[in-house]
Amino acid sequence: MSPPNGRSFGPRGFLTDEEKKSRPKVSGALIRRILSYLRPYWFQFVLVFIAILLSAVIGLRPSIITGQIADEIQAGGSMAKLVRLLLYAFLALAASQIIGVLESYINAWISQKIIFDMKNQMYDHLQHMPHAFFTSEKQGDIITRMNTDISGVSSVISGTLSSIVSNLAVVVTTLVALFTMSWRLALVGIVVIPLLILPTRRVGKTRWKILSDSQAKNDEINQLVNETLSVSGSLLVKLFTREQREYERFVTVNGEVTDLQLKEQRSGKWFRVVMGMFTQLAPLLIYFAGGYFIIAQADTTLKVGTIIAMVALVNRLYRPVESLLNIHVDFTRSLALFTRIFDYFDLPNPIRSPENGKKPDVTDADVAYDHVAFSYDPEKPLLTDIHFTVPGGKMYAIVGASGSGKSTVVNLIPRLYDVTSGAVRIGGVDVRDFDLTYLRQQIGVVTQETYLFNGTIRENLLYANESATQSDLERACTIANLHDFIAAQPDGYDTVVGNRGLKLSGGEKQRLSIARVILKDPKILILDEATSALDSISENAIQDALEVLMEGRTSIVIAHRLSTILKADRILVVRDGVIAEEGTHEELLALGGTYRELYETQFRKVLEYETEHEKHGEHTET
Repeated sequence: MSPPNGRSFGPRGFLTDEEKKSRPKVSGALIRRILSYLRPYWFQFVLVFIAILLSAVIGLRPSIITGQIADEIQAGGSMAKLVRLLLYAFLALAASQIIGVLESYINAWISQKIIFDMKNQMYDHLQHMPHAFFTSEKQGDIITRMNTDISGVSSVISGTLSSIVSNLAVVVTTLVALFTMSWRLALVGIVVIPLLILPTRRVGKTRWKILSDSQAKNDEINQLVNETLSVSGSLLVKLFTREQREYERFVTVNGEVTDLQLKEQRSGKWFRVVMGMFTQLAPLLIYFAGGYFIIAQADTTLKVGTIIAMVALVNRLYRPVESLLNIHVDFTRSLALFTRIFDYFDLPNPIRSPENGKKPDVTDADVAYDHVAFSYDPEKPLLTDIHFTVPGGKMYAIVGASGSGKSTVVNLIPRLYDVTSGAVRIGGVDVRDFDLTYLRQQIGVVTQETYLFNGTIRENLLYANESATQSDLERACTIANLHDFIAAQPDGYDTVVGNRGLKLSGGEKQRLSIARVILKDPKILILDEATSALDSISENAIQDALEVLMEGRTSIVIAHRLSTILKADRILVVRDGVIAEEGTHEELLALGGTYRELYETQFRKVLEYETEHEKHGEHTET
């Protein structure tokens, strides 16, 4: 009998403390929900289970035939029969392997189909989650749920589920064969099993604890190396002359890692010695018992070949039985995996399109804020009473100190967030009553931070309007003062912009964003500091383009440049969650309030800088 040296002593057979604390509650609803993903493939599952059962039954034959060969030799049988028995054993092995391959293939097909279904469902679900979800959730967690967690379902289907069925099939068929051949020797073989499995689990748990501690120390040493041998870390060490101290820290942790690894290796060697003794003892007990039954004639039907076959069959039991003892661990982890996935599926989405949502014409429609309040955190209100109306076709500017909530005000229009109280209305219709897709199709937004996909300029432009022609693209880029730059590129509109548009300058990305909105041709325009990434020359070059874009459209502009603010029909000043001041530039300066303060501290300095920069540019050219 081969010793179970190949057994993994990692955390597979044991739950961590965290897993024990967060162990999912088993309920009929959870099981039914999991089965709902398996149900479409029930026929394939039936084929898998049939294949597993056939493989388990056929797998008995080589062991049984081994005993028959021994009996044939003892009886002085013919060579031809020996060859036939050997051929039968080979065919049984081949058949078992072929069935195993087919079972594995069907299993993999089922797993990948279920993963395909779940990833589609997850992606669709996340696409429709509100903007607040993506601002609060870590991107790494989202990717983990999409990829790692859902991909882990494959190991549950092809690993855990199949392993349980396969191990049960092997154990049941082997026990039936053992008791059919000799119930006395079968009992002897079964009694030996705990002598192998129980010590294995006990020592395995001890070694796992040591390995866990060793891994924690390895993480600590890796953290130390990453921090002190990085560019910034090594510079800090040198500037504060902490080389010796960091070396002493490293020596201490490295010594602890070494001690733990030596301890783990020692425990493993002694375990293998003990298990080697048990693995040699088990066959001896069966052979001894079988010999006794034959010599004492306690079982006149028992043959030497039967004893040999039973030793081989008992060997088939150890690993499946040990694996079945870990069912609770595998089952718990499988449920935990599905629970993590379902937690994301069950995340509420408060911003949904209403049934039979309205699709009114919003051309030249007013945008009205009716005593709007909003907060990200209920205990910290950001907007308390925003009340104003932007007449159709007019351009209003919103100004305020950093963090005053200017961007939040405009984000309520396309329902990136929903108001806590009050209402935002377009043409007298609450935005929450609009068909959500239709609402966002009517609104064009140019944000302060332009995001571009890692594709070509053409692909990024067509994202706004897939049916746009080449002439449409050139017209939009000409208005945005970007066409000449694109035409100068070797690949023209097929120039790759790089990840997040890194191959373009800030001004080029911003102008591409503006061209994209021009292609969308929205009825309502929101500019959230849209010229912040542009130098004064670039800003002047596209200011006319923005004016053309805003013409005939209801526009709300968040701006920090006075040149933009001065073109507004009206200026709104946000402070302490309300519209503190409202009026023209001259009217607000005359009030001597918040706007005057912003003008003195921000706008005037920017204006003076731009004026000085323009003079310097003219002097240089001269």
